[in-house]
Amino acid sequence: MAGTKEIKRRIKSVKNTKKITKAMELVAASKMKRSVSSTLASRLYAEYSWEVLNSIAKNTEKITHPLFSEREVQNILLIVITSNRGLCGAYNTQVVKKVLSLLKNENKKVDLGKEVNIDLVTIGKKGDTMMRRLNRNIIASFFNLPDAVSLRDISPVSELVISEFNLLHYDKVMLAYTDFVSALSQKPNIKQVIPVSKTSLKDLTETLGDNLKNKEKDILNKEEEDAKVIDYLFEGDKSVFIGTLAEKIIRMQIYQMILESNTSEQSSRMVAMKNASEAAGEMIDDLTLVFNKARQSNITREISEISAGMASVS
Repeated sequence: MAGTKEIKRRIKSVKNTKKITKAMELVAASKMKRSVSSTLASRLYAEYSWEVLNSIAKNTEKITHPLFSEREVQNILLIVITSNRGLCGAYNTQVVKKVLSLLKNENKKVDLGKEVNIDLVTIGKKGDTMMRRLNRNIIASFFNLPDAVSLRDISPVSELVISEFNLLHYDKVMLAYTDFVSALSQKPNIKQVIPVSKTSLKDLTETLGDNLKNKEKDILNKEEEDAKVIDYLFEGDKSVFIGTLAEKIIRMQIYQMILESNTSEQSSRMVAMKNASEAAGEMIDDLTLVFNKARQSNITREISEISAGMASVS
């Protein structure tokens, strides 16, 4: 059994660690509260704006803008959203596992004779480090996005991916992010954002709809069932108008996914630090019990030595 001095040192070390994890838990909880407010405030707008684009794509014929053009997929650009810092539980690992699953599926297509190349744009240092270890081709990295991210902050990301697609460098743009469900539940997802297609719009609408209240989802489903063909009337160049609208809404979708990921990161960190603080408390209790046993053993030994000495004298 370790000596009492060593046990006291370990107890002091664990107490200091608990102070740090508790402070990080409180900071993460504060950031999560602000992030949840921002995410929920823009979620419905992102949902309904995507619905508008869906309706235009579905009810408008002969859309010639490049953002709506679907072509044979040979090159894919994947945006991977992770955190800059660790200590956030399985948040980063879940996203990376989702990306690796996608890469594995695309490798199967290569085996079947369909060559598919996937390049990456990373947002966050953790994902960038993991992807570089796998020797993936990363064309751009973004590490300096603030916690309170705005549409202006993500403009370089959206402009990069839109221009790369319009220049025919890539046939599809996808985004790996973490969907915020609750403080205890986050769901990693990979969604297509470009080209704008009826299928991708429907999939993303369903994903965002999962986060709405049941009543709001029922309203959306009823509106979808009762939807009628809308004859849109465009003034001016229809292709320019639809293209500009599509770019703004795509930028909004990327912004919303970054908000979802940031909120998921803070909630995951809060839960991880809470679990660490509770584990530290349990460890302190166990070490205190061991310390008391060791001290009691020392006292008993000293009493025995004194008694033996007195018996030998007498």
